[in-house]
Amino acid sequence: MKGAITGDIVGSVYEFNNMKSKSFELFKPQCEFTDDTVLTVAVAEALLACKPYDENEFKEILIDTMHKYGDLYPDVGYGGRYLCWLENHARNPYNSCGNGSAMRVSPVGWYAKTLEQAESVAKASAEVTHNHPDGIAGAQSVAGVIFLAKNGADKEQLKAYMETYYSVDFTLDEIRPFYQYEIVNKTTVPQAFRCFYESIDFEDTVRNAISIGGDSDTLAAIAGSMAEAFYGMEKDIAETAMSYLDENMCEVVDAFYRAFVKR
Repeated sequence: MKGAITGDIVGSVYEFNNMKSKSFELFKPQCEFTDDTVLTVAVAEALLACKPYDENEFKEILIDTMHKYGDLYPDVGYGGRYLCWLENHARNPYNSCGNGSAMRVSPVGWYAKTLEQAESVAKASAEVTHNHPDGIAGAQSVAGVIFLAKNGADKEQLKAYMETYYSVDFTLDEIRPFYQYEIVNKTTVPQAFRCFYESIDFEDTVRNAISIGGDSDTLAAIAGSMAEAFYGMEKDIAETAMSYLDENMCEVVDAFYRAFVKR
């Protein structure tokens, strides 16, 4: 979860000012959290509130929480259709296949006790807005990789799992010259996974994600969420990222880690 938040904050200054290099200052003064972080924390809060877990109750709590966070953080770069959903106080999904379902799902991978639960809860977390099959697949694949990684799967096992959802038969060097801004899961999640797959540690994952361009904050959030589960995080990087959050979000993140993240 902190991996997703870190990737979002680092990538926030490159979303509309893409780099095609891994050489850059990790945290700039202009960095900030965006909708990726806000909605990740909203999912975490909903999971904390839903005890014991019940799918229908979780969905209702998550919808309420997402609307609450929309009021608390109105200007953080929400997508157009999601912003309309917020403004209309909607409770029904809008068949999105956008990468928002994958960028916010990381708490589910840490929460789950089985792979089946990771996939089931990820599906529920997506369906409140992103009920298109690719909206669901994006969330499930990321949550599944996080669950497997935290339980010791190696990269080849994680690649095999991801390929049950998306092909990752390419390299970053192959796509870097032409990869552009993408907002749907099928052209974001495989690329984010590849950023993790070709990395040597957490920081390298985030640098890989920024280096291919595109929707930088979301790519780095998704890639970072998987990398945290596999590598862990450098303490100074995690602490710096958390310093960008306000007290409310820090409290939710801390409570979630105490409850569900065992290191």
